[in-house]
Amino acid sequence: MSDWPTRTEGDGAAVANGRVALAFDRECVTVPVEAIVPLKKLREGVHQSRKYAQIVSSIKAVGLVEAPVVIPDPHNSGSYFLLDGHLRIEVLKELGVPTVECLIGRDEETYTYNKRINRLPPVQEHRMIARAMERGVPQERIAEALGIEVQSVRKKFRLLDGICGEVVETLKDTNCSMKVFDVLRRMSTLRQIEAADLMIGQNNFTVMFARALLAATPEDQLAKPPPRKNGAVPNPNRQQIARMERELAVLQTRIKSVEDSYGIDNLHLTLARGYLAKLLGNAAIVRWLSHHRQEYLAEFQRVAEIDTLAGASEPA
Repeated sequence: MSDWPTRTEGDGAAVANGRVALAFDRECVTVPVEAIVPLKKLREGVHQSRKYAQIVSSIKAVGLVEAPVVIPDPHNSGSYFLLDGHLRIEVLKELGVPTVECLIGRDEETYTYNKRINRLPPVQEHRMIARAMERGVPQERIAEALGIEVQSVRKKFRLLDGICGEVVETLKDTNCSMKVFDVLRRMSTLRQIEAADLMIGQNNFTVMFARALLAATPEDQLAKPPPRKNGAVPNPNRQQIARMERELAVLQTRIKSVEDSYGIDNLHLTLARGYLAKLLGNAAIVRWLSHHRQEYLAEFQRVAEIDTLAGASEPA
């Protein structure tokens, strides 16, 4: 492995010979479960949670699907720190499994893994179900492992029927819902590719956005053009479609801008409201404002009496 990229002290993710450092080794390593040391403590009551029960039934039914990520303990040979997969390791301990295949990480960073790979995208879930069924695992057993109905397993198995391979590759790591693929299936191959590119460009994978793209799709780009009816409203022409797409793109950009700034703006307003409320709790300041800046006092009081900001900042 001499041609792999090396890391230099202080650069975090060095590039050697023009190659970016990998996050973990290419091959899995079999590690004793007892030699794995968790880096965080599980919250109280996690053993009674629905997610924990799903992992237990999944491992019992089809085995471990996603390998935990560990990093060797530099001070204790044969010991490993657990970066990702705390629930899976806890279940394996409960089931008495002696060893587990793990990915060996190269960075001692748990946040990145928890943020990026805990949610299985629908395309990857489809592939997991398809692989299990190819190995002869009954649909009922898969449904029990995932905690869903057998009908849902069938739908997930047929998720990519009628979907272009290029679109599958484009959306494989996104959290598109099953309904989005139902909408894309109603488009022709080329239009599916265009729609997928638009969804990636706007970072919008909602059903509403997919339906808007379908509505803007000309009849000749539909997989099955709808039958014409007497008195039916004619489809929009190409100029109208182009205008709709431009306006939709502008709207999505504005929404994204608001989403990016909403949290910090809400924090600033909440802090300002609290500060004004504290100032108005001082009788001397209120007296001075009432004599010299009555217009400021009225506005400050109005802001201090707002309660929606406080309600919006409370955790759900």
